[in-house]
Amino acid sequence: MCQYSAVDGLPNNWHLIHLGKYAMGKVGLVMTEASGISPSARSTLRDTGIWNDEQVAAWKPIVNFVHEQGSKIGIQLWHAGQKGSTTAPWQGQDYVSPAEGGWQAVAPSEIAFGKLPTPRAVTKEDIKSIIEDYRNAALRAVKAGFDVIEIHGAHGYLIHSFFSPISNKRGDEYGGSFDNRIRFLLEVVEAIRSVIPEGMPLFLRTSSHDWIDGGWDTSENSALANVLLPLGVDLIDCSSGGIKSDITYPVAPGYQVRFSEDVKAASKMLTCAVGVITDPKFAQEIVESGKADAVMLGREFLRNPNWVLSAATTLGVELEWLNQYKQGKPKKVLPY
Repeated sequence: MCQYSAVDGLPNNWHLIHLGKYAMGKVGLVMTEASGISPSARSTLRDTGIWNDEQVAAWKPIVNFVHEQGSKIGIQLWHAGQKGSTTAPWQGQDYVSPAEGGWQAVAPSEIAFGKLPTPRAVTKEDIKSIIEDYRNAALRAVKAGFDVIEIHGAHGYLIHSFFSPISNKRGDEYGGSFDNRIRFLLEVVEAIRSVIPEGMPLFLRTSSHDWIDGGWDTSENSALANVLLPLGVDLIDCSSGGIKSDITYPVAPGYQVRFSEDVKAASKMLTCAVGVITDPKFAQEIVESGKADAVMLGREFLRNPNWVLSAATTLGVELEWLNQYKQGKPKKVLPY
């Protein structure tokens, strides 16, 4: 969940406390917010990044603290694409012009997102440069000590906007057919895999469905899984939506779980289910029934950083609390 609290892409004490508290609450894998691979890859001026060594140094104490609590930590590598150069949500997500410190957003095609200005269509040279930014960001993520890298390919950001026929109207080898629309991602994956350790998990977050006729859908998302397996992607994190600003979704508990099921039915790819999963028993059922291999929570952790501890109590699982917090652990009530 983006925090819009960084300066010059540098994580700070806010991010240390924000991410550290989840590790203290025994989350198995803590995932950072989407972090820019370059200054102009961000959505806002206040997003975190990993495009220079100063940022690597700022991430290290956060990574170390999470490890000290016994948890793993991953970083989302990200290019915001058509949604770039805006203010934070509580400031209206309005466009920030270059004169105000912003930049011109880029996308596969010159199609505006909502109220934002029309982005510039990326050239083939731009594509090569962005892929190199991904490669260098992955190298820095390894130096910072992250355990997992997740490529953010969802929610209308650059990679997703290449996938979707709604936003990709290109006439070259990066547009048109399914194979062409996924080409950019495949080149990003190959670049990242070439510089990270062989055993380091590489995840991909996708918008499995655009919720609009003629858009990217779950069948293409599932086909993508089979292409990515031999390239070294280990898990697809199945979200949805975000390609346009005026689309509504049937939001309800577990409304995206079926996209994870579709990927599992079509491939041997590991999957993660997300989206309004708040009840521990529901989360357990998703994994135990084979609908997904893991569950990720976002907003629910903002509401309850100790969700894992309370879930363990609900599910009757004995979980070791931190020594400093053991006096707060619920005690078993013995019957009379």
